[in-house]
Parts: sequence; structure tokens; C-alpha cells
Amino acid sequence: MLFFKVINKFAPDLSEHHQRLFRRKSSIMRIKVCGIKRVEDAVMAAYCGADAIGLVVGRKHNSDDFIDKHLAQKIVRECPPYISPVLVTELDDAEEISGLVHETGVTSVQLHSDCTVDSIISLRKTFPNIKIIKNFHVIGPGVIHAMKPFESVVDAFILDTLDLANDKVGSTGLVHDWSISRKIVKEVSRPVILAGGLTPENVGEAIRVVNPYGVDASSGLKDSNGFKNEMKVINFVHRAKNERMRPLLVRFKVISAIYHNF
Repeated sequence: MLFFKVINKFAPDLSEHHQRLFRRKSSIMRIKVCGIKRVEDAVMAAYCGADAIGLVVGRKHNSDDFIDKHLAQKIVRECPPYISPVLVTELDDAEEISGLVHETGVTSVQLHSDCTVDSIISLRKTFPNIKIIKNFHVIGPGVIHAMKPFESVVDAFILDTLDLANDKVGSTGLVHDWSISRKIVKEVSRPVILAGGLTPENVGEAIRVVNPYGVDASSGLKDSNGFKNEMKVINFVHRAKNERMRPLLVRFKVISAIYHNF
């Protein structure tokens, strides 16, 4: 296309990150606010511009964000339109997970467990329309080999940080090696969501380095009382979406240059 032929002529200073985004089908950054524990925080996240909320149900490790299935059901029922409630669970039994999906009414499931490919296939048969996201902890370059068998059975991957010292598999407040996450984004065929220690202060850099499909934050958006801080959520959403939209502004300038020079 003519547009791509003139990128180097009119925007030679574009970073590699922005060059890649020119060729993306979508330049919209998806944002999930995880660890929602009350209805008002779910509503607040939606009106701040989040695309999804995470409800942590089904505990096997340490976390301050676990809620029971009845509260999760209430939050899902009170969610505003156009926001996706995600069941975040550490359970690995397909039947148990299916029960939670049915009782809570969520539209997506995020698996933070040693769920097998067969278990996910079983879950998919029970709920063919649900979106399934599989968590992997970025503990080294070899993680991509563990992800490969799941590419055909999940809708997306989420990359997070493991905190063995505090027995946490999520909401650790710790970042991992983004250079590994960046390689994973390039090599897997499914959308990749970045999590692990993301805050309003570092989410822009994280997006520039990793180029994920979406970002997910929990502990970095909390107030001292353990619930979500509205200003932190607003700033996180604003900075994440602005970072993804920035190359579009460059694109408009390039198109304008094409229009005036051809």
C-alpha cells in the first residue's frame, strides 16, 4: 500500500514499537481491573473506561482479593453494560470451574492453576461461548514452551509474576522481565495480556516494551483500605489507552503528508 511505502519517508523517526502498531488490526488497548471486591468498585472501573473486571473466586494460594461466589454473582448482576466480568480462579477441576461459571454468570474465565489441555477442552464443551484466558508466570525464557500446547484451546494468555516467598500467584505487586514477555507476544498466536506489578506510573513503558493486547492491574490500583482507588484507576486507564493511541496520531500526520505531497 502507498501508505506503508511512505512511512519511512515521512516518519523515519518512528520507533520499532510504533512501526509494529501501524500494522496491527486494532490499536485499542484492552484494560482489566482485577481484584474487584464490591459492587461500587465494579461500577467505578466501568465508568473510568476499563473493559473488564476480575473477580477472584476459588482459592488455593494467598491473596487479599478472594471473594465468595455469592458476592461475585451480585457484582456480575450489577455490572454496567459493555464491561466483561472475568472469573479469576486457582481451581483446576473442570467440573468445579463450570459450577462457578454457571453460578456467577461471568463471560470469561482466567485460569491461574495447573489446568490441563484436556480440562480446558472439557470446560469449553460445557460453555462453548465463554472466553478462556490461561495464566503463565514469566520465570524464564522457557515459559513459551509451556504455553505452546495451550494455543489451540484458549482465547488469550495472561503473563504474570510469581511470588513464592508470599505464596502468591497473582496480585503480587511485582514486575517480571518484560523482555521475555515481549518475545512471547511475538511468538504466540493468541492475544497476550500483561500483568504483574503494573501501576499508573509504569503502564506506559510496559506497553511500549511488550506491545501486549491488553494490560491487567490489581495491587497497583489499591487504596490503603484494600479497595480500588478511583484516581489510580482513572490514571491507569488514561495512560494505557493514550500510549496505544499515540502512534495513531503519528499515522494521521503521515496521511496528511501523503495528501499534501501526492
